Amino acid sequence: MPGADTVRAAGDRVEELLAEFGHSATRDKAEELVRSLVQMYGAGLERMLEIVGAETARKLAGDPLVGALLVVHDLHPLTTMERVRGALDAVRPYLGSHAGGVELLGVDDAGVVRLRLEGNCHGCPSSQVTATMAIERAILKDAPEVTKVLVEGVQAEPKLLQIHPYQGSECAVPEEAAT
Repeated sequence: MPGADTVRAAGDRVEELLAEFGHSATRDKAEELVRSLVQMYGAGLERMLEIVGAETARKLAGDPLVGALLVVHDLHPLTTMERVRGALDAVRPYLGSHAGGVELLGVDDAGVVRLRLEGNCHGCPSSQVTATMAIERAILKDAPEVTKVLVEGVQAEPKLLQIHPYQGSECAVPEEAAT
């Protein structure tokens, strides 16, 4: 089912096409054309939401594609904070005993979400990173306008220890055998 990814992909494609124009009067006209179309569709979406009422608007916003379009036009009936809270509520049961809970510290005007993990596994950076990735996916699905998710206290994945083969004399190949 199409969703926020579809809207994001369409936006990325528009940006790619506009970039092909370079910096020219033609590009300026193309950007104006896109802006005008987006404004027209946004006005149409806004009017439809007024006609159907708040309850139906909330139901429509629950659809991934429609919800993402409403976010693009700043018409989503839920705030970013409300959608982030909903995403966290949905992912909490999957965090399990290692990750524990997650506390929402806030969402700033730049779209940065700040969180704190409340887990039981303080020495397991891989569990923390896995939980963080699941949380980020859930948030970006419900609030595609979020620009970054910062989680307090999460350590990076540990670097793997490189083990080299033994280079002792009994393993060395005699020079005459190597030629």
